[in-house]
Amino acid sequence: MLRTLEIRDMLIIDRLELEFQPGLNVLTGETGAGKSILLDSLGFVLGWRGRAELVRAGAEQGEVTAVFDLPEGHVAHEVLADAGLPAGEELILRRINTPDGRKTAWVNDRRTSGEVLRRLSEGLVELHGQHDDRGLLNPRGHRALLDQFAGLEGEIAALRALWAERARANKAFEAARARVEAVRAEEDFLRHAVAELGALDPQPGEDEELDQRRRRMQAAEKVGEDIARALDALAGDGGAEARAGDALRWLEGVSDELDGLLDAPVEGLGGALNELAEAGDGVRRAVEALSFDAHELEACEERLFAIRALARKHGVQPDDLGQFAEGLRGRLAELERGDADLAELSQIAEAAGAAYDAAAGDLSARRRAAAEKLDAAVMGELAPLKMERAVFTTGVDAAEPGPEGADAVSFTVATNPGAPSGPLAKIASGGELSRFLLALKVSLAQGDSGVTMIFDEIDRGVGGATADAVGRRLAELARGAQVLVVTHSPQVAAKAGHHWRVEKHVEAGQTRSTVVRLADGARVDEIARMLSGDRITDAARAAAVQLIG
Repeated sequence: MLRTLEIRDMLIIDRLELEFQPGLNVLTGETGAGKSILLDSLGFVLGWRGRAELVRAGAEQGEVTAVFDLPEGHVAHEVLADAGLPAGEELILRRINTPDGRKTAWVNDRRTSGEVLRRLSEGLVELHGQHDDRGLLNPRGHRALLDQFAGLEGEIAALRALWAERARANKAFEAARARVEAVRAEEDFLRHAVAELGALDPQPGEDEELDQRRRRMQAAEKVGEDIARALDALAGDGGAEARAGDALRWLEGVSDELDGLLDAPVEGLGGALNELAEAGDGVRRAVEALSFDAHELEACEERLFAIRALARKHGVQPDDLGQFAEGLRGRLAELERGDADLAELSQIAEAAGAAYDAAAGDLSARRRAAAEKLDAAVMGELAPLKMERAVFTTGVDAAEPGPEGADAVSFTVATNPGAPSGPLAKIASGGELSRFLLALKVSLAQGDSGVTMIFDEIDRGVGGATADAVGRRLAELARGAQVLVVTHSPQVAAKAGHHWRVEKHVEAGQTRSTVVRLADGARVDEIARMLSGDRITDAARAAAVQLIG
């Protein structure tokens, strides 16, 4: 509920503070007194787009502050939480404007943006009138209004969940199909590559091992003859080992006769003979190790070159060929099981789609049933408003499926039977439109929604009994809620629980607008003025008292 509206230096308002109340609040006054400025100022602090030049001439800045009561559970709490703004039982909006058009806004004394103000305003205020493109005249909101009228919030929440599940299932199916198609497009390559790699069967570390073997065999070809000659010189029939052995035997045979003269040479020659034997064994082993078949070198080179060629072909290291082959085999296996997986995912997607379609169909049926009830309710309200020949229709047509169903909802009217129907804003004249909007709003009302409803001259073009019917419906709408009405109709003003008069004065060449709250006597005079004009007669006062009843 809007509790306080404070305006400073906005157009012809110097300083003004209004304290609104629950129930029906009316603003009256002569044309041009400044009633529209109050609405412009409220729209400004709510972030609505409106008049560009609002600052009073000569003022450094204009400022508007609006204070709302914010009960627990109000939708504005969610907006505040999303914006990281403090929340409580009171919501204070403040916005300033400078002559050069710069605007600054605060929510609960925290700096914020105009976009946050607009989001907050959606749960705080509804404006209804001929220029209302945010409320009942906006076709984009008609489905939500019908759903609220029918109490379909639970069904819509369930449908959103089914829509999300359907989207997930379709996404999983399409992703799997794309993977299978990508693999199938290279199936021939995969099968050939897997067969080629399988036939070669390269092992980790084999490239290095083959390279070392190849190098040894190539080296053996170059040094093998020299090593063989060295072995013959060491251990052959006339080699060093045989000749050293002969020398040792000869010396040992005569050493006893020389009184130890040959002991040292004998001992040295024995050690040398052992070293020669070990050297000969080592060379012999080298000869054996370097011995190979010429075909073995050829086979080694062929395999080494084949492994390296495959590595270059697939852009991997030779030691990674085995792992690469496993990856290719995995992709082939995915292709082979892809059809089974696709069939399963297709069934899941079809089931999710069927569940959504069934729920969406049920929701469509509920909307059509609710549309008939809404039409009957609006038609029932139009008769007392002297529009009994008008036809109001809630159309529920097929639309592209979405999270909230597959329906497009539109409110259309025909001012007379047989006349073409169309959107509210295009078919109805000013007075007719006001009454259509009031009848629709009364029919849609669901008790206290926590929203302040503003009707801007919704009684335009009507008078007498029709205006009285408008006033009665506004008063009924205000039960347990807050309604603000800008009106020129005495019949409407008489139904108010709280009455303000907007006045315009010229002082020292400056025009100022003020707002006065009217007590009982002043209220009678204001309604009498609305009935008779500037000259208030006793008869007009009596009529005003009768209207107030």
